[in-house]
Amino acid sequence: MSAQQMIAIVGWIDVPAADRDRVVASTADIQRSTRDDEPGCLAYAITADPVNPSRIQITELWRDAASLEAHFQHPNFRATGDAMRAVQRLGASTMKYRIDAEDSVRGPDGAATAKFASAGD
Repeated sequence: MSAQQMIAIVGWIDVPAADRDRVVASTADIQRSTRDDEPGCLAYAITADPVNPSRIQITELWRDAASLEAHFQHPNFRATGDAMRAVQRLGASTMKYRIDAEDSVRGPDGAATAKFASAGD
C-alpha cells in the first residue's frame, strides 16, 4: 500500500427524525473548520438523507492515512462525535476505503464510464 493512497469514509447514522436536521445543522461550523483547517481534508460532509427522514449521511475524503490519523486527534473529530451522541442513535455504519486509482467519470468521448483509463482498465 502506498502511503499516499487517498482514503474515503462513507457512513450513515440513524437518529429520531425529529432530531436529524438539528443535529446536521449543529455540525455546520465543525464541517467548515475541518475543510478549512485540517491539512489533507479533500471533502467532508455531514448531510440529511433526502429519502430517509432519520438518516444522516457522512462522506469524507482524505489525502492519505497521515491526514486521517491527524483528524482523529483533532478537536473537530471529538466535537463531531459529541454532536452525534447528543441524540439517540437508532443505527449506524461507517466504513473507510483506500483508493488505488482516480479518473474522470466521463471518458474522452464524454460518456460516463466505470473504466479507469489511468489504471489501464
